[in-house]
This record gives sequence, C-alpha cells and structure tokens, in this order.
Amino acid sequence: MRAVVQRVSRASVTVEGRLAGRIGAGLLVLLGVGQGDTAADGDYLADKLAGLRVFPDGAGVMNRSVAEAGGALLVVSQFTLYGDCRRGRRPSYTEAAPPAEAERLYEHVCARLRAAGLEVAQGVFRAMMDVELVNDGPVTLLLDSRKGF
Repeated sequence: MRAVVQRVSRASVTVEGRLAGRIGAGLLVLLGVGQGDTAADGDYLADKLAGLRVFPDGAGVMNRSVAEAGGALLVVSQFTLYGDCRRGRRPSYTEAAPPAEAERLYEHVCARLRAAGLEVAQGVFRAMMDVELVNDGPVTLLLDSRKGF
C-alpha cells in the first residue's frame, strides 16, 4: 500500500460538484492499494498515519500526531500511485489491486483510523474527484507498507 501524505490547513474533495469530504487542519492522504496487499498492510499504514509526528509543538518542532494536534484526516483513493512510467509515455497500472480488493482495503484503513478515535472524511471510491488543499509547511511524505515491515 502506498500513500502520499500532506499536512494541510484545510482540504476537500468534490464529485460532480457535490462535496464528498472536507477537513480543517490535518492530513490529506492519497491512498493506493497494490497487488498482493493485505489487511496487515492496511493496519501498518493506519497505525503509521495515526502516529506520524508532523505537527508542531509549542516550540515549533514537528513533534505531535494528528490526534494530539486536534486534526482530522481526508483519505482519497488513488490507484495512480501504482502507475509504472518506466516504459513509453502512458503509465501502466498492472501493479494496482483490482477495484473490489482495493476498495475493501481502502475502507479497512479508514475504519482502522476511526477505531483509533480519529475523525476521518473520505473521497468516493472509483469516482472522478476534484481535490483541493492548502499544504501546510509544506509537509509532504511518502509511505509504502512494503518498505515498513
């Protein structure tokens, strides 16, 4: 599982002009599910997201998690994180998980974050979405569950 994580002062996602999810300060998570990913990958990623210390403490040092900062998460499915651009000019997405499996694991990560007591907003799986954000910092991180075990 892969994620692009951005610390934001606000973020939202709309589908066909309708608001699907919105947060104030927190983390925007673009989440991709790959072939062979399991619930263990989702657990690892959710735990990592919940505990990332990327919010400033009183001294301005990135030392607080999203929960400690009183923030929320906006999680948006993003199969294109598995786009392979090594050959030609059109990415190949053969490394992305099939939609049914990807949706199951995407929902698993969101449920795991909620179970940790976090506020979680979501995009709409398999929809064309407009994502707006104000990156705070900027702080942008890449996470990959296969590099964490």
